[in-house]
Amino acid sequence: MSTSAKKIAALSLLRKSTDALTLADLSLLLAHSIPDRTLRRWLANWVESGILQRIGQKRGTRYQFISDKNYIAQNKATYRVKNQPHFIKSIPKYRRDALLEQLRDLWTHSSTSLEGNTLSLGDTHAILGLGLTIPGKPLREHQEIIGHAQAIELIYQNLQHPIDKALIYALHRAVQTDIAIDIYKPIGAWKVEKNGTYAISSQGKQVFIEYAHPLHVETLMSALIQEMNTLDIEKITLDNAAYYYAKFHMALVHIHPFWDGNGRIARLLANLILLKAGLPPLVINHSLRREYIQCLADYQLQTGSLTAQSGLWPKPKLLENFHQFCQQSYQSTQDLITQAKID
Repeated sequence: MSTSAKKIAALSLLRKSTDALTLADLSLLLAHSIPDRTLRRWLANWVESGILQRIGQKRGTRYQFISDKNYIAQNKATYRVKNQPHFIKSIPKYRRDALLEQLRDLWTHSSTSLEGNTLSLGDTHAILGLGLTIPGKPLREHQEIIGHAQAIELIYQNLQHPIDKALIYALHRAVQTDIAIDIYKPIGAWKVEKNGTYAISSQGKQVFIEYAHPLHVETLMSALIQEMNTLDIEKITLDNAAYYYAKFHMALVHIHPFWDGNGRIARLLANLILLKAGLPPLVINHSLRREYIQCLADYQLQTGSLTAQSGLWPKPKLLENFHQFCQQSYQSTQDLITQAKID
């Protein structure tokens, strides 16, 4: 994982914590992946920038996140300056920043709304673009918006790098709002307990979908990462992008490698493939939540639980319904790009 990605992951943990954290606390949450000297330097810079407040002295020094507005102002153009996806080059320069903001807001609003977040698209823009707080809305929902936007930054920063477990873990840390340490609900690590969900089949019957057993997750996710890294990106075009999006999205949610946040991670990683190919992200409209969930459930019920032996797509022909659903969903971002070209 790049230094920038690690930096965002560290600040994300500070932002989400309701308590001030010591250097040791932060290092532990990051699995000691960053040298203490580097963390101290980052913390000092964030304090100087007005993002963090320093509390106490010496070994008892703790750090509290205090200002999203200062963070947004300081980092607003981070992913716009470097590693821009190829599709943005077709847009007039004066419109590029605004378009990337539109895509970020739409993608974040849609993905979090699919998980039950009640903040509107306008609220999302106010939080991410203006650093505002929405009266009457829970802090958790604000954190979900900010965390997802951070995950998008991680995606942009890693367009030129191979996908690995460390990046996926960092994305999970970004989208999770609960910082509490629970060995049965790890953040930034694979699940340790079996999980599943109750659903209604297309025949109207009550059913239970059981996801991949924790013992199979490492093997399945390693296979998924290899598939994503060995994919011939040059073969992905606007005409077939929805197929690849559907394929990788379905694989991850079918494995369900985390105790929570799998849908958001699936939509992020599937879009990473499209962005690597130079194409715009695919955004699933939150108003189609029921149809979306039904597509996922129908496929998973017909395919059965994944195992190390089953592979990622035991019945690939069954992906067609979800592929068509994703194809229809791809129009919204393409419309934004078309409009930006003619404005």
